[in-house]
Amino acid sequence: MFGNRFSARVSGNGRWAAALQGSVGTASVSVSEGHEVTFKVTDTEHGAWAVLQVSGELDLVTSPVLRQRVHDVVAEGRHSLVLDLSEVWFCDSSGVGVLIGSRRLLRSCQGSLRLILPARGAADGSHVNKVLGALGVRRLFEIHPDVLSAVDEDPRPLSA
Repeated sequence: MFGNRFSARVSGNGRWAAALQGSVGTASVSVSEGHEVTFKVTDTEHGAWAVLQVSGELDLVTSPVLRQRVHDVVAEGRHSLVLDLSEVWFCDSSGVGVLIGSRRLLRSCQGSLRLILPARGAADGSHVNKVLGALGVRRLFEIHPDVLSAVDEDPRPLSA
């Protein structure tokens, strides 16, 4: 199922619509009149690793798309996952919840999860890096500056 595209849209009544489309997951969400936020989840493979590149805002509206893609990857039998968050410019508690839930899911199947955050330091790094640090949950994740460094080592099962 790798290489599929999922999209989601919130209608005026707050209902989700989702569709299986192609090779890139895109959620285009109207948040106010004339304003649209694009959220993409692109999947690739690097050896034993499934890589989901996420871009846009990871929030209450878009986080279900990422949650579903992570569950789909695990259901496909892929238990070594890299989430590339280097193109995520906003993350709220819903997004953090998806990251923690993804870690829990992969840990339950002796899987491995690595996050990609920009190579800059925590003080001047990405929004996601700052949010994870402020909430005290950054230590739960194995952080890498780029995909190549994340997939360079063999997967290790997550510990408690």
